[in-house]
Amino acid sequence: MSKVPLSSAISSASAQTPADATPTSNTTGRFIVTFREGAENEAAAALSGFGLQVASSNDFTDSAVDFSALSTADALMLPEIGVAVVSAEPEHMDSMSALGEASPILSVEPERYAYALAAPAPIPTEEPAPEAPAVHALDLSASAAAYIRGYADAVDSLTRTLLNSASAAAAAAPVAQAWNESQLTWGLQATRVPASVFSGKGIKVAVLDTGFDLQHPDFVGRSITATSFVPGQTAQDGHGHGTHTAGTACGPKTPAIKPRYGVAYESLMFIGKVLNNNGSGTDGWILAGINWAVANGCPVISMSLGRAVAPGEPPPIAYETAARNALNRGCLIIAAAGNESDRAHGVIRPVGAPANCPSIMAVGAVDENFRIANFSNRTINANGGEVNLVGPGVNVYSSFPMPSRYRRLSGTSMATPHVAGIAALYAQSSPLLRGAALWLRLQATARMLAIPVVDEGRGLVQAS
Repeated sequence: MSKVPLSSAISSASAQTPADATPTSNTTGRFIVTFREGAENEAAAALSGFGLQVASSNDFTDSAVDFSALSTADALMLPEIGVAVVSAEPEHMDSMSALGEASPILSVEPERYAYALAAPAPIPTEEPAPEAPAVHALDLSASAAAYIRGYADAVDSLTRTLLNSASAAAAAAPVAQAWNESQLTWGLQATRVPASVFSGKGIKVAVLDTGFDLQHPDFVGRSITATSFVPGQTAQDGHGHGTHTAGTACGPKTPAIKPRYGVAYESLMFIGKVLNNNGSGTDGWILAGINWAVANGCPVISMSLGRAVAPGEPPPIAYETAARNALNRGCLIIAAAGNESDRAHGVIRPVGAPANCPSIMAVGAVDENFRIANFSNRTINANGGEVNLVGPGVNVYSSFPMPSRYRRLSGTSMATPHVAGIAALYAQSSPLLRGAALWLRLQATARMLAIPVVDEGRGLVQAS
């Protein structure tokens, strides 16, 4: 098998295809190499020792890697997060994997595809929805390890002790049969966003998705730093998913057309296009986006993307390493738990990757009546595969590329930016709330619902 160039876009193991092509296999033909902590230079030397041309994200301004410019590189180092994207012969990678504990190389994994996550079917509403291209229902992702638990053990014990009383209190809480969305979306109301005195002002929020509609009238005058990691495509959103998720996390306080749908309306938006206009992308693009967000000091990184995993499947080492390094730098990754379940027919799937990593906060979805969404995945796998929080994820109104302007979508993708936006509010409230501390604050202030802990984690995210 020949090497797949880093400059190629979505490609199969055997042939290069256009950047907006739909993958026909689970892997790209490239590899993700994770190196041991502090061993970046040694890892680069090891890769060079196999005859590979090595480049680094440090070669690009603000680490905004242009994959199209990497025509001569065989390996791209992402030093902020401790991984590299490598194109090499499989036998070279086998040799690299067998170097042993003395090697700077921790692991070698095949590069896989990930997808924008939206629920399988649209939710009908009485209010007419504007016409727009359909957002595809696609796969989810997986990862694992046990880092954040070190921080959470103390609160875990107390939480488990109080679960019965918390569930009883939640059961007594009123259930909303209908929401008045003339001024505010039901998701903002359910998470207490309007009552918050914070706006996310000055907090960098990275949304890694299909890009953003940079001409959307609701975002005129906003601070938006946008870059694309998809070869041959700009950061402009040709899909719609990214504009919707970014709108929930960072949308305006007073949009031209009500209701208000955005949480952190004064945040600094960092838009990383890591999925193409067809809604799919590679691990390399996503990891390069994470590296960029960390290099730019984004305390909140929102990822409504992933792939499905099997019961018992471990989390990806590369994503766990990246997320752990991000936490150590004060950057919290919040990711969608996935939409592979169909609870109405008895099908419940595990949290997908990369949300299944211990150092990534996994977000499930609830509906307007505070019930777990039919599609939302569950805590099944160990070592990070638990749902940590839930957010509003059904019939969510937010921004969408022009000319549609707005659209209602459902999915754990829609729940995730609610959590990310609220994380930005807490981050504004104190410079101490970064990384693991921000994770713990989000969980400590969540509202327990009358649904199983394996579905809701610590509960429904709440602003304060």
